[in-house]
Amino acid sequence: MGLLSGIVGLPLAPVRGVLALGELIRRRVDEELHDPASVRRELEAVEQARAAGEISAEEEAEAQQQALSRLTGPRPSRPVHRSDERKR
Repeated sequence: MGLLSGIVGLPLAPVRGVLALGELIRRRVDEELHDPASVRRELEAVEQARAAGEISAEEEAEAQQQALSRLTGPRPSRPVHRSDERKR
């Protein structure tokens, strides 16, 4: 990066930082949603709620289906950024 482009691009540094932080948060949320341990904890919580009489059998089945679809469903596709293209 040249001196002139560094000076001109300096006002955009906070924007690039916020975008990078947003991408990091998005990736972490995707990992957590599709983590088998997270899905298992959710299924156990649903089972306990059903055993305690807090939810009906239909609600339990629906919650189980949603949790399992997160685990078995396709992960969201990751957009390709210019920085990723340079690495290829």
